[in-house]
Amino acid sequence: MSEGLKVAVLGAGIMGAAMAKNIATAGHTVTVWNRSPEKAEATGLPTAATPAEAVRHADVVLTMLFDGETVREVIEQAAGSLRPGTYWIQSTTSSPADVAKLAAAAAERGVIFFDAPVLGTRQPAEAGQLSVLAAGPAQYRSAVQPIFDAVGARTVWTGDDAADASATKLKLVANSWVLAVTHGAAETLALATGLGVAPDAFFQLIAGGPLDMGYLHAKSQLILEDRLTPASFAVGTAEKDARLIVEAGQDNGVRLDVAAAGAERFRRAGEKGHSDADMAASYFASFD
Repeated sequence: MSEGLKVAVLGAGIMGAAMAKNIATAGHTVTVWNRSPEKAEATGLPTAATPAEAVRHADVVLTMLFDGETVREVIEQAAGSLRPGTYWIQSTTSSPADVAKLAAAAAERGVIFFDAPVLGTRQPAEAGQLSVLAAGPAQYRSAVQPIFDAVGARTVWTGDDAADASATKLKLVANSWVLAVTHGAAETLALATGLGVAPDAFFQLIAGGPLDMGYLHAKSQLILEDRLTPASFAVGTAEKDARLIVEAGQDNGVRLDVAAAGAERFRRAGEKGHSDADMAASYFASFD
């Protein structure tokens, strides 16, 4: 089963649509479902009217939805059509507790579950250059590896027990860094604006040193050139992820003040009308 897999992709947002297209390009048969049908249709791939229809003949089901609660709702709708032995790749960024619940639901139905969030935004998703963080039973990895290869540049295996959510935990740790750097870039430019300091003066000051980094320049240019849409990673989704990070910390005795403040910045930016803009729109949370 290394080629020609039948794949149902549930979720055709920024990431799901790009992943579905790359899976199809790799030679697999893909059916797409999305709550808003026009997004599924925009992929140019065969679509299904319901999750149940999408998964009925699938060898592999890939979920890339908003959060764990949404995944539970959608899989419940598909449950009657899920065949035992189907491989479920769960790539939605969710909480470790949600992953454990989804793994249990999969086990009840005889479905083989992989906790497999991805690291990357719109551009690497479209290029098939995501990093796939995966946990799941070693004896079935070869069956899903072709899908991971289609969407990613590398697969990082974190464990054999998907219910332990080791892949999701690593994703949350990585996202905590990504979001912190994004806010750092946004606040730095906001302060420069407030003080009347030319951004180029700051970039020249740190150029080539340990404080310089490509990600800083990438996010800063989106702000400075007013290129916040279409989003690589939207403010609304970033707020959700930030709150997942804070919750995961609290559940494990770790206080994450920066992540909590970051979630509030995203909330304020969303209230100002930037929910669908790139998360660098955190910049606007600095101004009344």
